[in-house]
Amino acid sequence: MEARGCGGASKEHTEPPGGQCDSAGTVLPGFRDADSFVKHALGTVVAATKASSGLPQPGDEYDFYRSFPGFRAFCETQGDMLLHCMSKIMQYHGCRSHIKDRNKVTELEDKFDLLVDSNDVILERVGILLDEVAGVNKNQQPILPAGLQVPKTIISSWNRKRGESHKRTKSETFRLLHAKNITRPQLKFREKVDNSNTPFVPKLFVKPNALKPLPEGKTTRRERKDRPEDLDVPPALADLLHQQRTRQTEQDMFAHPYQHELEHFTPLEAILEKPQPQLYRPVEETPFHFVSTLDELVELNEKLINCKEFAVDLEHHSYRSFLGLTCLMQISTRTEDFIIDTLELRSDLYILNETFTDPGIVKVLHGADSDVEWLQRDFGLYLVNMFDTHQAARLLNLGRHSLEHLLKLYCNIAANKQYQLADWRIRPLPEEMIQYARDDTHYLLYIYDKVREELWERGNGQPTQLQVVWQRSRDISLKKYTKPIFTEDSYLELCRKQKKHLNTQQLTAFKLLFAWRDKMARREDESTGYVLPNHMLLKIAEELPKEPQGIIACCNPVPPLVRQQINEMHLFVQQARDMPLLKSETAAGVRKKGSLPNPEP
Repeated sequence: MEARGCGGASKEHTEPPGGQCDSAGTVLPGFRDADSFVKHALGTVVAATKASSGLPQPGDEYDFYRSFPGFRAFCETQGDMLLHCMSKIMQYHGCRSHIKDRNKVTELEDKFDLLVDSNDVILERVGILLDEVAGVNKNQQPILPAGLQVPKTIISSWNRKRGESHKRTKSETFRLLHAKNITRPQLKFREKVDNSNTPFVPKLFVKPNALKPLPEGKTTRRERKDRPEDLDVPPALADLLHQQRTRQTEQDMFAHPYQHELEHFTPLEAILEKPQPQLYRPVEETPFHFVSTLDELVELNEKLINCKEFAVDLEHHSYRSFLGLTCLMQISTRTEDFIIDTLELRSDLYILNETFTDPGIVKVLHGADSDVEWLQRDFGLYLVNMFDTHQAARLLNLGRHSLEHLLKLYCNIAANKQYQLADWRIRPLPEEMIQYARDDTHYLLYIYDKVREELWERGNGQPTQLQVVWQRSRDISLKKYTKPIFTEDSYLELCRKQKKHLNTQQLTAFKLLFAWRDKMARREDESTGYVLPNHMLLKIAEELPKEPQGIIACCNPVPPLVRQQINEMHLFVQQARDMPLLKSETAAGVRKKGSLPNPEP
């Protein structure tokens, strides 16, 4: 990306009204404001991503090109340049940056860990800064002991000059990455989100298309005494029978409700035959419906009942929620596109189980691993007869298995990734985001036809390859959503991943703050990354600040809940400092000795 001063930049990015450089020019030379900078940067990233798709693929193709000295030398030069740029970015954000130093980092896994950690740091910081820019955390102040001052946050001029009266044009995309002052959708849910530290119980009270009925609820002592098989038996035997029935009931409660149906599912012969691809309609000629009322949802379900197949996709949000929120559901038939406001209809979507679990209707998804779990967690929806086009692409050895690649390959359409990081809680949804969401399912049924056709041909006119995809898709449908459960040893995995040697005081602080973060995230329904990012947690544990102000100094920018709960955090750090100081230990070593205190539940 080229950033030039006011004198030599192109008019598109640099010439503000009146031909003068405004105050943003001192922060972002060559750009009128932050929005134009973000728009240009995003376009550059998209262009680079598209260009990368033309590179030789791993395997025989790459090895062939690699055999030419000129190609090999060019790759090494470009690789060194990229590593240098990445190291500079990592240094700027205070991350470990010896990715280019082959003496310190010899394993590919270590390099990958460095990138993942740095990416987490940067994205968490961006998220917090966007909250501050949007004014979400504007008035939150830390509670500090007398005499301590709140550190001032430096706000650049381009943020200060933007007021509520600023009008944004349609072409500006910065606002879509993170919405401003969103009312938390959780507050409107009829059923309160369950962030408790207990296992997930399936949200299913009615079971359409059942081959095996739902399990009965637990019986009371009075009910079990009235059972015929319990009459005229000794009390001890009656109690044993009751305990066995209770254990079986509890197992059934946590089991996959459609496990029996999925295990006995076989695709219909008609869908295992050679398909005749049906070309998709142009988007502009396809009827579109935004479903936001119960009547509209019922009408949609009645339409789906008469379909042989339909495509499904979800849009998810995880930053301002502990478990995450499914914000939109896109459904496309051969003739219509639908987008369901799942935040508005969250408690009513179980209605769709009538079609989602119908073994005679194919549900087409791409990369359904997460979608299957989100459907269970938020709506109590399950999939029987699902076809995952991602699994088909893998079996076809297409090199790349993304939906973006399939769209280009079969539909000659370049996917628009402009809103991939958008906040899908925004209401009302801008037209551009609606169009982006539609594209994820509009072409999917045609792709479903094309991959089935290729699988049929590769199977020499036999459905064996198709059966493999349906088998893999069925295994994905059998996945069960599991809630994150906090245990005494939950902190160990993160501690080991950081690859730091902490002494007993530091490790105690890490454990206590990890438990505090989990408690706050569940109580406030926020992600752990929003409450206290991993790199800040580790820095506080390593430095063990003596004063609350020292904790704040470890966080840049300071998360809102850290400001609010600074005194409680300081008590945990003090408790850790009071521990006997031993030599550096690994997390596993200290655990074996049992020398760490347990945080309050």
